[in-house]
Formats: sequence, structure tokens, C-alpha cells
Amino acid sequence: MENIKREALALAPAMEEIFYALHRCPELGRREIHTGNLICRRLEALGIPYTPLADTGIMAVLRGANEGKTIGFRADIDALPITEDTGLPYASRTPGVMHACGHDFHTAALLGAAELLQKRRGELRGTVKLFFQPDEEGDGGASRMIAAGCMEEPHVDAMLCCHVESGIPTGTVSVKAGPICAASNPFSVTLRGRGTHGAKPHLGTDVIAAGAQVITALQTISSRRTSPTEPVVVTVGSFHAGAAGNVLPEEAVFTGILRTMGGEARERVKEDFRAIVSGVAAGMGVAAEIEIFESYPGCRNDPGMTDLLRRSAGKILGPENVLELAEPSLGTDDFGYFSDAAPGCYYYVGVGNEEKGFTYPNHNPHFAADPAALPLAAAIEAQAAVDFLCE
Repeated sequence: MENIKREALALAPAMEEIFYALHRCPELGRREIHTGNLICRRLEALGIPYTPLADTGIMAVLRGANEGKTIGFRADIDALPITEDTGLPYASRTPGVMHACGHDFHTAALLGAAELLQKRRGELRGTVKLFFQPDEEGDGGASRMIAAGCMEEPHVDAMLCCHVESGIPTGTVSVKAGPICAASNPFSVTLRGRGTHGAKPHLGTDVIAAGAQVITALQTISSRRTSPTEPVVVTVGSFHAGAAGNVLPEEAVFTGILRTMGGEARERVKEDFRAIVSGVAAGMGVAAEIEIFESYPGCRNDPGMTDLLRRSAGKILGPENVLELAEPSLGTDDFGYFSDAAPGCYYYVGVGNEEKGFTYPNHNPHFAADPAALPLAAAIEAQAAVDFLCE
């Protein structure tokens, strides 16, 4: 079971080839056809059986020679509607679509881990499930894969998932137990009033002025209705109203997202949101139609699985390169569906490298992950599987 890191480094060129191929041909959620075909070809070459799930998702099952527990790994496979501006030789060839969040890296690393583990099947006590999940950036492919039965036959006892992070250097990982990613609730608010000529505002009800007041008041949810030590974010990302500068329209629509760490705070923030929108709108003489949608549940790292990840990563990188994440992220990830279904750990793999220019954040047109981190990420996943199944 030794030499996982050495073997992973030897596989680096093959992993980079997969990474570059995925990066050149990014696909949006529910459209990951080329991506899925590449994954399936690689699994076939490795002799690992797989099953299509949730339209463009794939589940591979690697059974050890002996009975035992089951651990699952998630790699998301979709890209973002962003025009790449990295200038890299393997840059996206698809106009307006880019792997700006490192899902190509996650996929290539998990395929590398699969090869490392396939070589060790005879020594594994249990099963490894590999979930190549679609549409993380959309409406959540994780929940659809779970609904399709990926967590059963055999039942998954634990889950792990890595995510690239350019804010920490290649050769490190960052993790913490407890809440790690936010729960999210997208919303849409429609304000309706009486339209009028801009010269006669008193004859109408101004939905634009009302919307401005509502949006300003919503910021008091985090600043005045929530403890300063509790992370809550209310984001309004779009506001649409009117078509002429001298007309007060009858309707205004704004949309955005609520982010909390889940639990009681999530329900309280939704109640506060409804109360503020309804109250301010009524005071301004306009009607409000409020829609709050249920989305990702947030990620909470299980202490036991977090300790396992720390130990496994320490064997690959050295304990000094396993960093403690200072605070949870208000970003969201649908891995929370998996970690709600089984004890899990979501951790960050360092892909930052100032000398090579790999410093831009995720979801940026200049974002790029350091390919040198690929074999390290794969080795950590393989080591964690071995440690979970064979300790």
C-alpha cells in the first residue's frame, strides 16, 4: 500500500493530458457529452465498470478483493458560461464557455486516483464509488444522482470531495471540521404598482423607488438582525424595470440569493426577507410577489472524516502542509447533498503558483489551476480510500 505518491507522480503526464483535453472542450451543465465520453473511455481502459446516471452523470464502482465498507468520491464535471482569457495553449475552444472553477482538474485527479486504486484492488477491503457529477453550477446534479440510487448497492458509508483553491500554494491542502460551505436560497421579487408619466409621479406608484428602498432595507438582515459573528449574505444581482427614462413603469423585478450556514439561521433569514419586502413595499404603496427557492443545503464536514483526510493528506504532502481553514466559505456547492446522506469531508487542494501566474480566483476569466497539483490531489484521494477501507 506504500508508494502512492511516487506512483501518482509517474502518472502525472497522463493526468495532465486528460486535464488539458477537458479544459479545451468545456461543457455547461446537462450538456457534458464530450466530457462524459472521455471519462467513460478512460474507465474502460482501466477496466472499471460504470453506469450512466442523472442524464450526463457517471458512477463507477471499484470493488476490492475483500468485503468491507464503501467510500464515495465526487468530481463535478460541468463548466461555466465565461469567456476564457488565460492565453494558455490548452485554453477553451468553446466560445463563451470555460472551466473557470477547476472541475476539469477535479475530474482528471479522480481518474488518476481510480488508476492508483485499481492497481490495489487485491488489497482493498471494501468498495470505492466514483461519482462524476453533472451540473454543480446549475440546479444541482448531486441531488439527481442520489435520487437515481448512487448511494446504495452498496450503501456508501462516507464521502470525500476536493476543490481547487488558488489562494493556497500547490503542495498544500486546507480543511476544517464543521460548516464549510453555505446553504443557498435564490429569490425573485416582483413589485407591481401604477405606471404614470415621469412628470406626474403623484398619479402613480413608483416601483423603482420602492425597489430601491426594499433592496437597501434587505441589507439590515445581516447588519441588524443577525449576530455580527454569524455569516449571512443577502445578494441582489439583478434589477429590471422600465423601458423609457420619462415613464414610471408598472412592474419591477429583482433577483438574488440568500446565503447562510443552514439550520435555524436559514429559516430565520427567509422569514426576515419576506417581512422586510412585504412591509417596505406596502409602505410605498406597491404590491410584492415573493418567491424564495430551496437550493443547496450547505456542506458540513464530519469530524471523523476530516481527521481521516488530514492524516491521509499528511502522508502525501507532509503534516506541515495540511492547513487549517480559518473560516467557512459563503460560497455554495451541492456536495452538501452527499454529506447529508453520509459522513463527509469537503477540502481544498492548493493550485496557486505565483511564479507560473496561477493566482486568479475561481469564476474569473483568467483562472487557471497549476497542473503540478494533479498527481498530489490524486494521491490524496487514493490514500484516503486506502486508509478508510484498510485501517
